[in-house]
Amino acid sequence: MSERKIGPVVTGFHQPPAPGETIAGRFVTLEPLDPVRHAEDLYEANRGHDWLWDYMGYGPFPDLAAYRAWQESVAGKSDPCFYALRDNATGKVGGLASFMRLDRPNGVIEIGNIQISPVLQRGPATSEAIMLMIRWAFEAGYRRVEWKCNALNEPSIVAARRYGFLYEGTFRQHLMVRGRNRDSAWFSIIDGEWPALRDAFDAWLSPENFAPDGSQRRRLSEMTAALRQSP
Repeated sequence: MSERKIGPVVTGFHQPPAPGETIAGRFVTLEPLDPVRHAEDLYEANRGHDWLWDYMGYGPFPDLAAYRAWQESVAGKSDPCFYALRDNATGKVGGLASFMRLDRPNGVIEIGNIQISPVLQRGPATSEAIMLMIRWAFEAGYRRVEWKCNALNEPSIVAARRYGFLYEGTFRQHLMVRGRNRDSAWFSIIDGEWPALRDAFDAWLSPENFAPDGSQRRRLSEMTAALRQSP
């Protein structure tokens, strides 16, 4: 009988810590969600843009009290671990993101619940926020970072590719969200891919990559193209 293949032995792995501390970058700072500090600014940043919640499992919210109550229900949890995204240039909070579905014994973590208001969209702060989360996960010792989204959410799929996530497949009828079916597209980055991706992130974030008007000289999608795969 031929030898059965059972996978390589994993060496040097130690269970990584849970997230929770502040993560600071050049353009953005990720602060553990605090309704007292963040609810009002984020509510105002999102107000009048109900379409921002189309693919989310929560929202939109009729008033500040309802939004603050929602933040109070999720703030301080270890899973999902929510962060508010503060633009370092303006000092304004303009988005949310979380680490979620932590599987520390296997070194797996997901980035999700990403909700970006118009004041933070299409700027380097949002891009850096996701890069900081990916960096934190691998430097903490995680082996795999996941990204999942509604298979109809084309902007999220484009973003996943841009950050270097590889498409792994679509889980059909994965969830029901607000009474509607959701097929989920799955993406991942694994630790063996991280060194090359880290170099791409560093190159994109370098001051030399930004013109005096703030525009990028090279697109991140160009730098991560070798790591991407189309669904």
